[in-house]
Amino acid sequence: MPPEATVWQTESLSLFGNDTAPTDAPPLALPRAVTDLIPMVVPHRDPERYGLLYALIWRVLHGERGLMEVASDPLVHRLHRMRKGIARDLHKMHAFLRFRRVPGEPERYVAWFEPDHHILEAAAPFFVDRFRNLRWSILTPEGSAHWDGALTFGPPGRREDAPEGDSFEAGWRDYYESTFNPARLNLDAMRAEMPRKYWRNMPETAAIPALVRAAGARAQAMIEKAPTMPEKRDPVRAVERMARDEPESLAALNAVIARSEPLVPGATQAVLGEGPVGAAIAFVGEQPGDQEDRQGRPFVGPAGQLLSRALEEAGIDRSAAYLTNAVKHFKFTLRGKRRIHEKPTAGEVSHYRWWLDRELDFVAPKLVVALGATAVLALTGKSIPITRARGPAEFGRPFGGFITVHPSYLLRLPDAAKDEAYRAFVHDLRRVHDLARAPS
Repeated sequence: MPPEATVWQTESLSLFGNDTAPTDAPPLALPRAVTDLIPMVVPHRDPERYGLLYALIWRVLHGERGLMEVASDPLVHRLHRMRKGIARDLHKMHAFLRFRRVPGEPERYVAWFEPDHHILEAAAPFFVDRFRNLRWSILTPEGSAHWDGALTFGPPGRREDAPEGDSFEAGWRDYYESTFNPARLNLDAMRAEMPRKYWRNMPETAAIPALVRAAGARAQAMIEKAPTMPEKRDPVRAVERMARDEPESLAALNAVIARSEPLVPGATQAVLGEGPVGAAIAFVGEQPGDQEDRQGRPFVGPAGQLLSRALEEAGIDRSAAYLTNAVKHFKFTLRGKRRIHEKPTAGEVSHYRWWLDRELDFVAPKLVVALGATAVLALTGKSIPITRARGPAEFGRPFGGFITVHPSYLLRLPDAAKDEAYRAFVHDLRRVHDLARAPS
């Protein structure tokens, strides 16, 4: 039936209506550009969306296979604008939705959001990926999404069903205020990117009016203080300066590392190596984890506890060994309130390599054990698969070398493979123990 002979109507049906779509319609062979567009237009609030899509499909099936490539066509232009509207609405929901903890319950979070279009089902998988370990609900005027290990959808919610705030928000506002730069204030750009309709659901926006009022005076104060402010440290140049001014002891080197700024901001502190100078064995891991960053000691988190257990089984006294990491600061991404480890890049490993080289010079171990691929990269400058290089190795230094897996690798394995991999790891450590005791 041609589009001009068709009238489309939309009804306000429940998200869980009992009507089922017919299943006996023949399949249609449509271009990829059309099938990709359809799900990005269907959630649009425009009541003509189905009629417009039907008109597009009709024309494509009746001789205009390349219609989607004609950007000047009024129908194609309008559908592309609707697609952009959905993409923009999804972006706003991803960026401006704020979960708040429900008081008096086991850990559960609820958020209220008012999207412009019918995007809840399309947006929900993003939050599943980001907050998979939390229990949460998203309430909107048209429906709700819930995650407790499985994603389900329910009836509409009300704004008053979501908490007004939680204990985390004060810290979030403090962070927002501390990162607000008055010299870069642009109200028009701010409102364009973050329209006021979203402000009431975002805790940080409560601070915006006061920050805007004070911006002029703060910016002027920054200008007046500029000549007396210390030069911002460049982490890369800092390493170059340290290479010229060689520390004379491990303690002096550690003092320099402790004062240094992380190449990737966010870490609480530099995590220094631990163990005696002259240790027979030095273990080099990847980088500090969440617990190491909080405590300022290497290998104290879950991977470190597994390493301690394996060392004991292999007959190695952890307190007599030297433990450190190729990268000295914790790199992470935030997922809700959790700090998730993020693997350092080759450039970041290279940045810290000078420190590791000097550190091992001062410790002067008989044998250095590289735990994982990042440690191998730091010690050799090359990316080498652990499965190919596992065992004794040469690092081009006066000490012997050995390559094995990082204990965090064992933690990520399924239970069926974990026991065998752990036994192989302990076997490697026993070989390390034998090599360290062998006469030079």
